[in-house]
Order: sequence, then C-alpha cells, then structure tokens
Amino acid sequence: MSASVIGTHSGHFHCDEALAVWMLKQTATFNQASLIRTRDPAKLAECTVVVDVGGVYDPAQHRYDHHQRGFSETFDDQHKTKLSTAGLVFKHFGREVITSIVGETKHLETIYQKTYNDFIEALDAHDNGISAYPGNLTPLFKESPTSLASRVGHKNPSWNETLTDSQVDARFVEASDLTGSELTQYIQSLVSSWLPARTLVVEALERRQEVHGSGQVIALERSCPWKEHLMDLEKEQGLVDTPILYVLYPESPSGDCNWRIQCVPTRPEGFENRKSLPEAWRGFRDQELSQISKIDGCIFVHAGGFIGGNKSRHGAYEMARLAIEA
Repeated sequence: MSASVIGTHSGHFHCDEALAVWMLKQTATFNQASLIRTRDPAKLAECTVVVDVGGVYDPAQHRYDHHQRGFSETFDDQHKTKLSTAGLVFKHFGREVITSIVGETKHLETIYQKTYNDFIEALDAHDNGISAYPGNLTPLFKESPTSLASRVGHKNPSWNETLTDSQVDARFVEASDLTGSELTQYIQSLVSSWLPARTLVVEALERRQEVHGSGQVIALERSCPWKEHLMDLEKEQGLVDTPILYVLYPESPSGDCNWRIQCVPTRPEGFENRKSLPEAWRGFRDQELSQISKIDGCIFVHAGGFIGGNKSRHGAYEMARLAIEA
C-alpha cells in the first residue's frame, strides 16, 4: 500500500478504536489515510498504523494494541488506569489533535491533561473492564445508556440484525465521527468556558488578602464554575494549610446586583463544607435573617448552610466575616 492506511479490526466495534481512528485522522501524518477493518494479519502488516488489533504496542512502528498479555501502559505515573486504544493514541497524538481543533494555545498542556482525566480515561476504564467503584459495593442505580461508549455500542448490529461487512464498516465510520464530534465539543468548551473561569479564580486568589485578612475568602468578579479550579489551584499554590472557606460572587455579570456567599465544599461534587454558614442563620430569609445576623440586606441562607445571599457585595462580605469569626 503506497498511501497511508489506518488498520483496525473488523466485526463488533467499541468506543476506544472508533475514537482512536478519528484522532489519527486529525493529524498531519494520517489526515488523508484510508481505513481498513480486518483481522487478516497479512493485510494489517501492510497498514501504516494499526489500532486495537495485532497484539503489539510499538509507537515506533505505529502499532497501538492493548489486548496482549503483559500490557500495563498507563497515561503517566500519576494514573493507574490501563490504557485502551483511545488512551494510547491520545497519549502519543493528543497534543496535535487538540491543536487541530483549537489552534495554537499556551494552555496546551493543561487542556491535554484535563481532556485525558475527564474524557479519555473513562473510555479506557470502560474498555478494560475497570469499575469506577469497589466490587464489594452495589451501585445505587444503573449507568445511563446514553454514555458515549453506550451510544457507540448501539451502532453495532443487534443480535437479530444481519448486515454485510460493508454495512458494519459504514456503521463504524458513523461511530468514529460521533466520538470525534463529542471530543471536539469537549475541547472547544475547555477553551471557550473552562479556561476563562480558571483565569477568574486565579485573579480572585491573587486578591484574597484584600477581601479578608485571613486570606480565606475570595470574591469573583463574575459568577462562574469555580470549585474544581479553586481546589486545583490551592494544591498548586500550597494553600492547603489556609484553605479558602467562602466564595463571594454577583448574581449577574454587572456586579451591581445581589451577591452570593457560598461555602467551599470538601470535594467539588459534594455538599459537605469546610465551614458551613452559622447554624443560627440557616433557613431564615430577608428582614428576619438581617435581624438575627445583624447584617443589613440579607436575602436568605439555605437550610443546609452551604449558600446565602445579600443585596450588596458589602453585605455578602459581612456574612463571610462573621461566619469566619463564628
């Protein structure tokens, strides 16, 4: 074969090789490559790059399989999840794939790591049969059939459906395009939304001493997703001994509006707080809350003690000040 050819196995397909093929086609080396799906060793030997079949992992020869005995490659020494073909291709070509989607960016390494952690690793785990929870625990609910891996799986012929090889290959191309569309949207959202939010949190951390002398309150100039960024930045900046307890932010972009005070949780997805708002405030609203707290302009404090509101930035600050002292 004179032109570049991407080879993968025929028959039933999975999300990992569908995405791996799509990613390869975003690279300068393989963007014009044709695709062949086969299990014939002679045909695979003629391919320029082979993924998810062949029993060989050798980047120098562009062989990216993970099924062979003894394979234990992970993304790096900070990860424990064994790679599937998606992770293998992303590990070697991910930076180029990201650049092909969003162009040159000074945040390339951050996007590369974030994309693996939040998008690719789950596909690696799913394909390698690694559960997200210990085996001795019974899940409280079933995994949604709308996950990316499930939607790719649905592209395969059902047990009582008969398709020709060329029809199954066409289904694979559909699945590959689906995974690529999802990855593209995810990476674009990192650049358009996730990174700008991180910038706001960085700026707020730099100004934390201006907000409260303890350095444990930050004020965002705009409401944005902040929890994950804050916890990552605290680790990066060594703030674990004086963690942020409260985050203040306006309800609208103008800042000339009601303000919120929100407790920092112990983990991004939970409601257990590092320090909740005072119990005496919880569940009260408006003037009654202002009388109890002795702070003008109070709007509410949630009964769970994790969030409250005030009509002004100063009022939200006063709520944080007294909550720290409580």
